[in-house]
Amino acid sequence: MLNHRGMLNRVNSAARVAILLALLCFCSATSSYSFPDDTACARASGMAMPGPGNLLTVDQSGKGDYRKIHEAIAAAPANSSARTVILIKPGIYREKIVVPVDKPNITLFGTSANTTVITWNERWVSSDTSPTVSVLASDFVASRLTFRNTLGTSAPAIAARVMGDRAAFYGCSFSSFQDTLLDDNGRHYYCGCYIEGGTDFICGNGRALFEKCHLHSTSPNGGAFTAQKRASELNHTGYSFVRCKLTGVGVSTSILGRPWEPYSRVVFALTYMSAAVSPRGWDDWNHTANQRTAFYGQYQCYGQGAKTDGRVKWARNLSPIEAAPFMTKAWIGGQQWLPKQPPS
Repeated sequence: MLNHRGMLNRVNSAARVAILLALLCFCSATSSYSFPDDTACARASGMAMPGPGNLLTVDQSGKGDYRKIHEAIAAAPANSSARTVILIKPGIYREKIVVPVDKPNITLFGTSANTTVITWNERWVSSDTSPTVSVLASDFVASRLTFRNTLGTSAPAIAARVMGDRAAFYGCSFSSFQDTLLDDNGRHYYCGCYIEGGTDFICGNGRALFEKCHLHSTSPNGGAFTAQKRASELNHTGYSFVRCKLTGVGVSTSILGRPWEPYSRVVFALTYMSAAVSPRGWDDWNHTANQRTAFYGQYQCYGQGAKTDGRVKWARNLSPIEAAPFMTKAWIGGQQWLPKQPPS
């Protein structure tokens, strides 16, 4: 098999970019998972890797540069302003991954989320050591990967913790039951992703935009899609879900969210909500004072679960002006750091 890393070292910058784009096209052509608006997200993920940089390959068969993903991350240059692309061939990678603070500008690029899986099995004991994947570095990108924690329903179990600033995920899948995605700190973008869990399965104190994502609740009762952790009205954090899809098992089995901290902020806009969404929508987590401080709203959502006549009285039905700040990439300052997507 051709060693991509050695080949890149022997060609000029223009050729290196061409090779990277060719590899991206190959991965796009072989991807089988149908994520929401997958084409647009795949296009954006390719744009997220500009300019020449390092290319490493991971292949469990031994035909790449490394057999393990964590080995490739360890080999990436520290504190580099150039992007390191780690191309991961299909396989189930049973390993715990940490992208440390001193390894910015890393891209993990899988063949498809169906066939390229990073998995572990561990309850949440420590935010630092328990997640299957921990992203601590800035300017991280992941595309076409599954992040999974297979512990089950017995305890919280984090599939991915995102702590670094300016992280983007395209066409990825996150799977666990409780606290699946710990969107913990920094500005983050999720495009065309699938996120599955039962209890508080998107949680933390990040400032995140979820665009064209599918959220699926596996809770038979008492489920919650979100538990955002904004502790003060001075904190510029919160979750915005735009043009997403919410599904689940049963009818009225999951609420949209509850406040991990009093000033929790979550908005759903232009989003389909199935009958799995409870008519009341939100919960104050047994603290009535949270009703005065939490910011929970929706704007022009549709589907059986989107009806607002049964919502708790302290939820907000947003006007166009109120919804506007949450509905574009400006919510996460993305116009400064996300790649500009080419027209369809």
